[in-house]
Amino acid sequence: MHCMKLLGQRLMARNFDSQDADVQVRIAIMNGYTALGRPVTKTVR
Repeated sequence: MHCMKLLGQRLMARNFDSQDADVQVRIAIMNGYTALGRPVTKTVR
């Protein structure tokens, strides 16, 4: 939730469809940061 607040505490759009798109963009950004922090593991034989 802290990362979500860093992107802005309020939704900038006024209508619901635009707010929905705003939230989806924020979630995509947070998922990108999560993917960067996730280790890549490979099996060794």
